[in-house]
Amino acid sequence: MGDHTFRPDELVSMGAGVFLTLLLLWLNRGLFRRGAGFSLLEGVYYLCAIAGLAIGYYFNMQYMAAYEGESGWVHWMAMIFENPASASAAQDLTIANVILLPLWTIVDGRRRGMTAPWLYFPMSVFTSFAFAMALFLAFQERQIRINALKS
Repeated sequence: MGDHTFRPDELVSMGAGVFLTLLLLWLNRGLFRRGAGFSLLEGVYYLCAIAGLAIGYYFNMQYMAAYEGESGWVHWMAMIFENPASASAAQDLTIANVILLPLWTIVDGRRRGMTAPWLYFPMSVFTSFAFAMALFLAFQERQIRINALKS
């Protein structure tokens, strides 16, 4: 794993994840200036986000090193459906990430007045589903507290 040389497409994918995360943080910077405080639940969401990102990237790096030259979205998607156990988890992840996450973040995010809720889906593609979901929940928690202060 240590001697893997990143291909341009891998670097672009990682760069897109960093860019989308920073963009969401910047677009939502107002959430952190309004004195909403910090809740334990929000902290748990941030810890889950970090864990989801770190663990996901750990295994993605192993995958890229093990399948040098073959790695990529098409190959990865084929591999996650290799056996019934992984296919069961893969269909769950696919439905949750590709259909439910965008519906949830866009609809609920708009209802709560969140900024750019549609960005969580593309971010999930380039980072991880767990990271995007946890970050959405943390920002949502903060938005709920800010909305309560406005009332």
